[in-house]
Amino acid sequence: METGNILDTESIVVPVEENEIAPLSLSTDTNDPEKYIREMKRFYLLAKRQAWKVESLSWGKIPPVPEGKGSGENRARRMEIWRSVVTQQLQADTLASLLSSQLLAAAPDLPGRLYYTTMVQDEGRHAEAWIKLCEEVGGMSEPNPFLIQLGERTMNADTLEEKIWLFQVVFEGLVIDKFRQIAAGAPGTVLAELCNRLTIDDGIHHGAGVSYEQHLFQHTSQRTKRAIARVSKDMWPLFENHLLWRPQARSWASAALQKRDIATLRSYMVREQKLAQKVGLEIEVPQGY
Repeated sequence: METGNILDTESIVVPVEENEIAPLSLSTDTNDPEKYIREMKRFYLLAKRQAWKVESLSWGKIPPVPEGKGSGENRARRMEIWRSVVTQQLQADTLASLLSSQLLAAAPDLPGRLYYTTMVQDEGRHAEAWIKLCEEVGGMSEPNPFLIQLGERTMNADTLEEKIWLFQVVFEGLVIDKFRQIAAGAPGTVLAELCNRLTIDDGIHHGAGVSYEQHLFQHTSQRTKRAIARVSKDMWPLFENHLLWRPQARSWASAALQKRDIATLRSYMVREQKLAQKVGLEIEVPQGY
């Protein structure tokens, strides 16, 4: 991944090609576990190779977030927007830390557990970086209540397959573009640096989740699959509220960005449908999408 002159030589992340992250097409032969084992080992080794340290980010060398211009009021207003962005990402990765620990404990086989050891470390590192960045911008702002509810629903999911589908396949699959957008809007900052690294890490998490879900679904009952499809439909309004929510400091933007928000929601629904097809699910499209 290109990082320009933001990083010194020792802190540059080794580029990862998309085909390295993408899951392989798993065999439909349920008596062929070797391909699944190779797949999870590939993601394990890729995650180990991509591991980085929070200290390697350019703390103190570049601004933590874009610096505002104009009057003091305008700069303060802009900083509040970035504080909100950082706060929501800290919320998300705190939840991700808890969820990855659950997956490590629940994985029924050694290849899965071995991979999840790297994911637990990744998510802890992400939360650490967001906590540090949050301190740099003046502390947390208003948390997203719908994100909290999404996290609680996912952590309390009935099956391992449901947790992986919601967390790794859907949430982490959809957040990658969000990280790219944040990085593009905050060039030359620690925030952009961090989002570029998370784009790679979460790409690995997502790819591994798709592969693991494909493997689990070879032995999963249709009843479990139908339950996951039902949960996905039931959680969509909550997911929509999460995406549309803005803190009081940014509530003025909701009306201006309504058209863009609706387009984003529809694009997410299309992508969720494609992800469902990839792992072997049939997800009903909510009314209006």
